[in-house]
Amino acid sequence: MASMMFVNLPVADVRRSRDFFRRLGFRFDEMFCDHSTACMVVNDRAMVVLMDRRRFAGLAVAGPLEGPGLRESVVTFAVDERAQVDRIADAAMADGTPLRETEDLGFLYARSFCDPDGHAWEVVWMDPAQIPRTTDR
Repeated sequence: MASMMFVNLPVADVRRSRDFFRRLGFRFDEMFCDHSTACMVVNDRAMVVLMDRRRFAGLAVAGPLEGPGLRESVVTFAVDERAQVDRIADAAMADGTPLRETEDLGFLYARSFCDPDGHAWEVVWMDPAQIPRTTDR
């Protein structure tokens, strides 16, 4: 089992991406940042590495997926409070775009958006104690 996870994403402008995610409340590990890479800390075991497209091309031999309707991934992260979902998603709308409608199942609340490079993100809050019980569980 892996002890840490790094998600690598291509971006058009590393500085713009850093500014975008900093406004959402993320911090960066400066030890792993330079002009073509920004290492965004999700938690102490997960990082998202935002890479200049040319640098990313060296990792992804076939290159990133591009074109209308193509999605390479949806990066989902959980927060501790339902209100955080709205704070982060509302901040993302300053430079991002909505991806899907808000999902509110009572025990789960989620909003999604695309960052300025078109990468899909979803922020969720969940309270397992509120999950409805059924007879087959």
